[in-house]
Amino acid sequence: MSEKLDAIFFDIDDTLFSTTRFAETARRASIRAMITLGLKVDEEEAYRELMEVIREFSSNYGNHYDKLLNRLPTLALIGTSRSLLIAAAVVAYHETKFRELSTYEDVLEAMKLLAKTRLKLGIITSGLRIKQAEKIIRLQVWPYIDHQAIFITDEVGIGKPNPKLYRKACELAGVDPTRCMYVGDHPLHDIDPANEVGMMTVWNRRQGRHLSTVGLSKPDYVIYNFLDLLGLLQDDFGFDFNMEI
Repeated sequence: MSEKLDAIFFDIDDTLFSTTRFAETARRASIRAMITLGLKVDEEEAYRELMEVIREFSSNYGNHYDKLLNRLPTLALIGTSRSLLIAAAVVAYHETKFRELSTYEDVLEAMKLLAKTRLKLGIITSGLRIKQAEKIIRLQVWPYIDHQAIFITDEVGIGKPNPKLYRKACELAGVDPTRCMYVGDHPLHDIDPANEVGMMTVWNRRQGRHLSTVGLSKPDYVIYNFLDLLGLLQDDFGFDFNMEI
């Protein structure tokens, strides 16, 4: 029955939207912009180098394009301005964000239905504070989320997969972990630590890099879209939804 569940927390990346697809589109756009400004390099070669930079310095590092240019042959930069190349890459990345950053097609409608219930809806996400908060705004999920139940690792000071993050989020949101559900895409970073603190766990296997990752524990549920999420809430917890999305 629905009395068993008080709150649902969501991951953001590859859960509410396809981070993997968006990131590739934006990064390739940035490389093409640099080539347009005179960078003499093959697009695929530059993309491989950029991905290597990201793997080495993390996606939250602030100077990816500087590192990329340092790795390219000196001849590739002849006649160009490093400052203009980097600016062009940044502009192209952000223009892609403005144009294409959006949720999976069923997420907002599902959120609207969930927001009509007594459930507290929150976010537990890994990343930089403003970067992740910007996603909440751009994805337009902010009207449906309890703004006091948004927990970003950079702000909380506890990173994934530390179970303390999930325990702290439940504590600050004023809910019992055993009466909370967590929806995420990463078995090791999302499902395992949430399981450890007693939350009900939902592995979102829709898309992303972690479809074949094996966790140390099993999720309570596996979904492939947010219709599946509404279905399990209806079947196992007694919520009544209009399923026509």
